[in-house]
Amino acid sequence: MLILIANVGSTSLKYKLFDMGTEEVLAVGKVERVGNPPSLFSHEAPGVSIRGKEVVAEDHTGAIKLMLDALVDPAGGVIEDLAEIAGVGFKTVHARGVSGSCLLTEEVIGAMEEYESISPAHNPPYLAAIRIFQKLLPGKPLVGVFEMAFHQTMPPEAYLYGVPYEWWEKYGIRRYGFHGASHRYVSERVRELFGPVRHLVSCHLGGSASLCAIKDGRSIDTSMGFSPQAGILHSNRCGDVDPFILYYLVEKGHYTWAGAKEALVTNGGLKGLSGVSGDVRDIEGAAARGDERAAAALDVFCYGIKKYIGAYAAILGGLDVVAFTGGIGENGIAIREKVLTGLEFLGIHIDKEKNQVRGQEALISTPDSRVKVMVIPANEEIIVARETKKVLSELGSEQ
Repeated sequence: MLILIANVGSTSLKYKLFDMGTEEVLAVGKVERVGNPPSLFSHEAPGVSIRGKEVVAEDHTGAIKLMLDALVDPAGGVIEDLAEIAGVGFKTVHARGVSGSCLLTEEVIGAMEEYESISPAHNPPYLAAIRIFQKLLPGKPLVGVFEMAFHQTMPPEAYLYGVPYEWWEKYGIRRYGFHGASHRYVSERVRELFGPVRHLVSCHLGGSASLCAIKDGRSIDTSMGFSPQAGILHSNRCGDVDPFILYYLVEKGHYTWAGAKEALVTNGGLKGLSGVSGDVRDIEGAAARGDERAAAALDVFCYGIKKYIGAYAAILGGLDVVAFTGGIGENGIAIREKVLTGLEFLGIHIDKEKNQVRGQEALISTPDSRVKVMVIPANEEIIVARETKKVLSELGSEQ
């Protein structure tokens, strides 16, 4: 069974084509700067390697066509006909009343549309891409693997907010959590490496970031909330804030509600604090040149991660493994060291030499560290592919 995984961003498209008989990746690629020419196209497959080729991708339709054409290109494609693809899987984020993995029916798409306003950086591009796939691959099964699924094991004390209970009953207001495929992959990979692990904290650090407390392979708490805006700082999103800040700014006439939302969603987080960028690499460079705001932004980011690790150690009743994943988690040498320094009382001891690793799986704790510290490259796509295969197999059994 061949399954195509599409990872859609507001200005990007990443993809992998899997042969699920062996879970082999047949092709992998991405289109960057979609709608912001020149777009950059990369595609890797046996016998072909295209990296950063300038192309025209005025919108996601153009990006998806580039991907599909590359898969069947006689000179470097891996399949002869798009009909060989059994289905397309998406790492979908949020939909009212929907969790887990399912066919993207009109009902499910409608549930995603209902939550566009609270997942403005995620739902709109996915909804647009789903409609494009419906047109370009008519009749092809499309599967959504929702990011909240892994967190459905959280107990009520972790997911309920201190708001009127009817908000939960009537409107579904609760902590949902996201990055489920990433945290699930980390959990499964840690168990492959070390056997059953009781107490794990998974740190997915990237443009979007969250932590997850995992006990015996099950999520029991996570830093994101009702929306993906909550938790630690993100690239340009605020993370946790006192809600009455908004009321103060609006009531005093400093912002409109729309303006305040825009500020928190696009000009908050690392970008808003540093005044430099939402990219940690840019902020680290500015801090090294003496920029105090940049340095403060990094301090706030690392402080938040450290605080959650300590809190989750308490919630878990112990700590066996801390794992870093995501773009920053995998490559942020200085970030990892800054986060872990001072946590020796929990039994965490980092080996600074082993920590000099980027984008590779590695054990970076010292031999005598009671808590193992891992770097685990993200592989959300294999989780999405497995779930997509499961949905398609169940669909086949019903027909």
